[in-house]
Amino acid sequence: MEYQSQETGKTMTLSSGSPSTITPKIELRDIRKSFDLGADGLRQVVENIAFTAKPGEFVSIIGPSGCGKSTLFNIMAGLEAPSSGQVFVDGQDATGQCSPFAYMPQKDLLFPWRSILDNTTLGLEMGGMKKKAAREKAAALFPQFGLGGFEQNLPFELSGGMRQRAAFLRTVVLGREILLLDEPFGALDSLTRIEMQNWLMDVWSRHTWTAVMITHDIREAIYLSDRVVVLSARPTSVRLELETNLPRPRNIDVTSSPAFVQLEEVLLKTLHEESRKGFITQVAAGA
Repeated sequence: MEYQSQETGKTMTLSSGSPSTITPKIELRDIRKSFDLGADGLRQVVENIAFTAKPGEFVSIIGPSGCGKSTLFNIMAGLEAPSSGQVFVDGQDATGQCSPFAYMPQKDLLFPWRSILDNTTLGLEMGGMKKKAAREKAAALFPQFGLGGFEQNLPFELSGGMRQRAAFLRTVVLGREILLLDEPFGALDSLTRIEMQNWLMDVWSRHTWTAVMITHDIREAIYLSDRVVVLSARPTSVRLELETNLPRPRNIDVTSSPAFVQLEEVLLKTLHEESRKGFITQVAAGA
């Protein structure tokens, strides 16, 4: 893979490999999204986005604030229609469909009056599963998620990390093969965040999920991911795709390795270039 700086024009090779013949688990083809502002015309938010995630791959998406990451996620999850383009799952058109995806937002959104167990069964019950069967299915996962013994506790009785694990359990108990994670650890303190990152890697490695995660944390993106996709300033497009090529299983020691540091430098530089571009565009638009 090659990286070219817009400032210097220099190109550096980061990784290489032969094209994969595996059908992508999820594929975005030429996704565009604009919003009608009435008398002010159209605002183009997403422009010609295309990328894939292979089965079992962990992909992180980073980009400047306000570039359209959440809009793109809503399109992937079937919550919002693209202006043009398609979303494919296992080679089949899934544009506008919610069923292939399990979507976890940044906030845990646990209902304060429901027990932790009953919070984790909510999606199953809304899907038509009987409450008893839903509780049995969710309860079987509690030990694996470090929540054994807390089934009947209320959300306020749990730490932030435990609440996020409960929210993640509620997401994966639906049995979907594609996880969409929108800043899942953004509200946690730094120590709890690291603990949750390690926990997520362990749980993900024992399953066959394909995960796509939005994050503002470059180090988190590198640490967790097989590949990092950098979005440009709005209207957003794919500026860079970067394979991490770091061995698994990983631990905190990898963050001080030369390979990790090189990846971090490339991503920081690219993100700063796009953030500056977006700032200049905003200033010009307001002038």
